[in-house]
Amino acid sequence: MKKVAISACLLGQKCRYDATDNKDSGLLERLEGAELIPFCPEDFAFGTPRPTMDLIRMQQGDRALSNLTGEDLSTPVTEYAILFFDKHSDLDLFIGKDRSPSCGVCSAKVYDQDKNLLSLKEAGLMAKEAIKRDINCIDAENFKGLV
Repeated sequence: MKKVAISACLLGQKCRYDATDNKDSGLLERLEGAELIPFCPEDFAFGTPRPTMDLIRMQQGDRALSNLTGEDLSTPVTEYAILFFDKHSDLDLFIGKDRSPSCGVCSAKVYDQDKNLLSLKEAGLMAKEAIKRDINCIDAENFKGLV
């Protein structure tokens, strides 16, 4: 059985910033038979609902900054990712929620410090950790039955 880490919002958990979900029934049908391991670093670190955050390119790399306070929220997200992947070291696939600053695999937006859009094709903070560990990663919107 394949082990798939999947953004919890895609399973129907109401863990998005606005306490809604992104349930994707078609995706879940294609994953039938796989062991699904949900994750949501933002809900874990900040609760739900919560203010949004954006990835900002800074001298020390891409950082997740709160759109409400400007606070750097990167550390709790990154720490969650490290612990998650240490615990689940035998994953076959990581499916992130596209465009998420945490979970987007190749679709997260990155801005400069003046909020000018630099890229629409970056990895979110948790996805970067998965990529660094050589886990097969894909955005949910690009999933075509790889399992």
